[in-house]
Amino acid sequence: MGNSREEVWERVSCGVHHVIKFLEVYERSFCRTIETLVDIFQEYPDEVEYIFKPSCVPLMRCAGCCGDEGLECVPVDVYNVTMEIMRIKPHQSQHISHMSFLQHSKCDCRPKKDVKNKQEKWSQKPTSDGPSFIPQTWTLHDPWPWQSFLMLFPESGKSHRVCSAGMDSRKSKRGRGKGQKRKRKKGRYKPLSFHCEPCSERRKHLFVQDPQTCKCSCKFTDSRCKSRQLELNERTCRCEKPRR
Repeated sequence: MGNSREEVWERVSCGVHHVIKFLEVYERSFCRTIETLVDIFQEYPDEVEYIFKPSCVPLMRCAGCCGDEGLECVPVDVYNVTMEIMRIKPHQSQHISHMSFLQHSKCDCRPKKDVKNKQEKWSQKPTSDGPSFIPQTWTLHDPWPWQSFLMLFPESGKSHRVCSAGMDSRKSKRGRGKGQKRKRKKGRYKPLSFHCEPCSERRKHLFVQDPQTCKCSCKFTDSRCKSRQLELNERTCRCEKPRR
């Protein structure tokens, strides 16, 4: 019986010499949620008057590689978690308070912003000679492109040839009738799905966004602001002094 994957990684982390297989390294490095230590000031850059204990917190965040340079690992499902953190104001006070942090529960490989802009331009400029060409450097409908790659390296050692359905259709020698022209027009203006625009360019850390509806809501709660004798401004999502 061979060692399990976790046992192999534990032995390597303890300094035991062991070669980790390529497929295992490739699979574990792919885009996924993983516990990450995040600096609290990175999440709360405006609260510079405090010292936090601990200064960083463990959060589940998206990290890892994608199967194409045009893709990036981004969260598609998020939620808030509340933690007790000691807030220290030097020479004045210290107390334990509740602080809210954003965690990622699901990740996906999506086109980078610069690639997305180019993709939109290509889709809006169809050629007159034939169907418009959009470079297929990634598979929009396949959230796990690495699985296709792994088909080339099965455990039995036999190599499988991976062919796309589109390859066979290109080789067909049927005439170019009206039906085919209609199919090309439908494919030419096929809408592309991309993740939502940010709620705020300057203060992204103050908002939580629903990846399905793109609706923005405040990370802070009204009760959190009231604990500091402040009021929540729902437009800016900041705790402000109450108006009189």
